[in-house]
Amino acid sequence: MNLPCRLQLVSVVLSLGASVAAAQDCWVYFGTYTGAKSQGIYVSRLAADGRLTAPELAAASPNPTFLAVDPAHRFLYAINEIGNFAGGKSGSVSAFALDAHTGRLTALNQQSTVGSGPAHVSVDGTGKFVMVANYGGGSFASFPVNPDGSLGGAASFFQMHGSSVNPTRQREPHGHFVTADPANRFALMCDLGLDQVLVFKLDPATGTLTPNDPPFARLKPGAGPRHLAFRSDGKFVYVINELDCTLTALAYDAAHGSLAEVQSISTLPPGEEVRKNYSTAEVFVHPNGKFLYGSNRGHNSIAVFSIDAATGKLTLVEHVPSGGKTPRNFNLDPTGRFLLSANQDSGNVVVFRIDEKTGRLTPTGDSVELQKPVCVIFVPAQ
Repeated sequence: MNLPCRLQLVSVVLSLGASVAAAQDCWVYFGTYTGAKSQGIYVSRLAADGRLTAPELAAASPNPTFLAVDPAHRFLYAINEIGNFAGGKSGSVSAFALDAHTGRLTALNQQSTVGSGPAHVSVDGTGKFVMVANYGGGSFASFPVNPDGSLGGAASFFQMHGSSVNPTRQREPHGHFVTADPANRFALMCDLGLDQVLVFKLDPATGTLTPNDPPFARLKPGAGPRHLAFRSDGKFVYVINELDCTLTALAYDAAHGSLAEVQSISTLPPGEEVRKNYSTAEVFVHPNGKFLYGSNRGHNSIAVFSIDAATGKLTLVEHVPSGGKTPRNFNLDPTGRFLLSANQDSGNVVVFRIDEKTGRLTPTGDSVELQKPVCVIFVPAQ
């Protein structure tokens, strides 16, 4: 999972076409596994009509797999999925200054993620701290953001303990995802190894985390919670489960940070059984709160669901081929008109148009090539 590599970060000035961007144009940043054809974080420009420019190197960095941007779009943060940062057995998290006029990234600093095998990074709603989930170490950490966007040392660190029923994947904790809730009062964390969605109280002034009461919601044994997404009104949370290819819908009590399951549904077509090479990866809710999207690796599809406004329950709409092999990650542009699917093992990113009335996906015919893309994030171009 981790590749030892010496961290090198450089600033690259990008030249990506017209100097004045349309209001709806976006920069699209891609996290990758580095290798012969990838040196780090790449960037393209998504035009208002869905055209995507060829990716260009934004910053050289080893295995910058998952990315996050602060709410003001001034800084970008990347985990580095390595195993020997600064001589220790941990990964790292890197900070960059982001120029939304040019797409330029400028390296600021790095910090140890304290645990090994970082898998996810996010920024709280105020932009004052960054949170990281460590898969290999089964832990979570938070880091204060300095005024210049650089990161301070870890303000909180939690080592999880325990196991679940899958003998090969759940013998120990595996932190896989972390995000602040819409009110920025609690942080929710997926632990694939424990079959739990953990809840922590967060202090945006200091970047510290403390266990909530109740401290977690327990999911079906062997589910393997990987990522989650809130509905736009914050009333429901949707967890995509990697090991049994399901989605769990939970009602969310924002006052107390508690979760209550309302539904579990397969991410696969009716009658399709989970095969050895099947697993899920990413989940997003459409900005209008009416539709949910989840990716199936092995089956190589994007599953589309409608969301009941009152109950939060999901109903299958369709399955669409992802346009490549192993859709590790995808994302929806800020307008909700396009979905970009990053297919890790076929090395391509495919653009789909979203029908905002039905949620259905249609390939636009536009795609770009990129070695092992594993994360897609958007920043409005200025």
